[in-house]
Amino acid sequence: MMIVRSKTSFNLFLAIFVISFYASSTIRLQAESGYDLWLRYAMPSNKEYANELANAFAKIEVHGDSKTMAIVRDELSRAKTRFAGNLQADDKLAGTVLVGTPSTLPAIHQFELEDRLSRVGAEGYVIASVNQEGHPMIIVAANTDIGALYGTFELLRLAMTGQALDTLNINEQPAIHRRVLDHWDNLDGTVERGYAGDSLWKWNDLPSTLDPRYQDYARANASLGINGVVLNNQANAAILTSEYLLKAAALADCFRPYGIRIYLSADFGAPLPPSKTGDLKAGGIGTLTTADPADPAVRAWWSAKVDEIYKVIPDFGGFIVKADSEGTPGPNQYGRTFADGANMLADALAPHGGVVMWRAFVYAAEVDPDRAKRSYVEFQPLDGKFHRNVFVQVKNGPMDFQPDEPVHPLFGAMPQTPLVLELQITQEYLGHANALVYLAPMWSKVLNTDTWAQGAGSTVARMISRNVKGQNDSGICGVSNTGTDTNWCGSDFAQANWYAFGRLAWNPALTPESIAREWIKQTWTDDPQTITIIDSIMEESWPAIVDYTTPLGLQFTMASKDHYSPDPQGRVGKLWNADKNGIGYNRSKTGSDYVDQYQAPVSRIWNSLDRCPEDELLFYHYVPWDHHLQSGRTVIGELDFRFNNGADAVAQFEKRWQTLNGKIDPERYARVDQELTTQISDARHWRDTYVAFFHEISRL
Repeated sequence: MMIVRSKTSFNLFLAIFVISFYASSTIRLQAESGYDLWLRYAMPSNKEYANELANAFAKIEVHGDSKTMAIVRDELSRAKTRFAGNLQADDKLAGTVLVGTPSTLPAIHQFELEDRLSRVGAEGYVIASVNQEGHPMIIVAANTDIGALYGTFELLRLAMTGQALDTLNINEQPAIHRRVLDHWDNLDGTVERGYAGDSLWKWNDLPSTLDPRYQDYARANASLGINGVVLNNQANAAILTSEYLLKAAALADCFRPYGIRIYLSADFGAPLPPSKTGDLKAGGIGTLTTADPADPAVRAWWSAKVDEIYKVIPDFGGFIVKADSEGTPGPNQYGRTFADGANMLADALAPHGGVVMWRAFVYAAEVDPDRAKRSYVEFQPLDGKFHRNVFVQVKNGPMDFQPDEPVHPLFGAMPQTPLVLELQITQEYLGHANALVYLAPMWSKVLNTDTWAQGAGSTVARMISRNVKGQNDSGICGVSNTGTDTNWCGSDFAQANWYAFGRLAWNPALTPESIAREWIKQTWTDDPQTITIIDSIMEESWPAIVDYTTPLGLQFTMASKDHYSPDPQGRVGKLWNADKNGIGYNRSKTGSDYVDQYQAPVSRIWNSLDRCPEDELLFYHYVPWDHHLQSGRTVIGELDFRFNNGADAVAQFEKRWQTLNGKIDPERYARVDQELTTQISDARHWRDTYVAFFHEISRL
């Protein structure tokens, strides 16, 4: 039985390590807790470039008196103090960073920015290097103060990653409008699928007391362009009480200057009375006898509640809803469709500009024997029946945030419905906070998958960013991995996934490689050799964990009780099959016919045993053990190879990491080293468990 490790013993190890390190090492690196994330603004080790920064940021002019522009001013001052240190600018080379909007920037016509600003929208920005009468200047211009804030963070990102600042010519705007973090945080302070401590939100202290960490959290999100936060986990109606709305309003006030809007997860059964036990998790907050969306009293209840919300949170984003799934109440129990339920809430929100993000994570067993088909079966017939301010929020794959699974077929099947792509940043099925795994390659694979919904080039990124019914709106949502741990995410490398989500939400065309390298430079070091080593670990980390947990397209190999331990006996025969003849799940036309939920030619490729990509083979096909693959190995031989390959890769990660002893600050170095030791043990346990099981059941 695998047990999720406690970090208590690690704290003792860490203390001993730090003491011994300082006693023996000749290098004195300052210990870092990880709290600063990618906003450390460390002085460059290249003194020539450090002097360039000191010159470029010699003078800072931020025009505007809003709270947001005050944040811009403080951020530039903080960064300059850190990366320039005591360096003095050269009078002949000293430049100015100028930040503002058309209404505040002086003589904006001289810099020919008007036309460029007309093309970057409300959140975009222009960054330009100019020389005015021999005086170098970097101008950050935007149509709004929030755009200026985003542009400021982009300028600082360029500075911290060693980019030349004298030739900047940048026009940027986000590809997706709503870039949202979804917190599965419970009102009692716990976090569902959280591996980084308790919830950030201290509900008992709100609204009167604001933890300073809220501002740091908002600052980190703004640096990535994340502009929405869902505060709470599903199915607790208490969040909609007047008491909690005032608490949420205090957070909204804190986040607003950073461009972040608040969303709430709404319990569909909220109009019902509280449970007889008084447990709001099991009941509503109203007095009605029904939550039927067709009932006028129910519609009036929601309309009044939404009016109340907007009185205290005037820029409230809207509701995220999980209904008729895993025991949550919903419209189906009243004989209504998901569209009926979503549209009722949409009608209440529409006068205020709010939206509904209705989650498509449903898998009622009576819908279809194949779990992968169920969400499509329930939602695809409703295409075009949702109101304009309703998004259907779809997980990246049809199962449940597995380490690797095919793209959800709904992304190519609902042309008349705006879709939100839902990704999971927290590592529910990926080793929790004990595994080093960089998820941007998986997300980029999803975003770049061609659905063929509108012919070739209909990638998932295109399908979620398109305009539907003239609605210039789009969304992407990530299940957050933050908590009260000092380093925010439980693991220092898990920070990279928060970072990568924000960067891909802003621009899905960015490559995982470029995101990783800019994160490393800002978070760890600017030493080229160290960057190369860390980058190699990150690049190989996702393929490695797929190899030792879900190779060749197997799904749900983890124990249902913890989503962490290997459990072949508990999983076989449910979501995949294995017996003496072969292994996999037949979703071809001769099986469940799941493949027909995709457009051709994708469906034809996955239907063919010979053409199906081998990384997804066992998801689509039941295959004999002695079937030969492209490697020349049989299926069972390939499974042996993959499990061993994944476990061996993690062992190599640790060896590479240990070459950085003395190049990384001792606190974070020791923490990662211990986590890799844990991951090696876990990977070997997975390998040994499944290889033994496969040989036993195949009798080979």
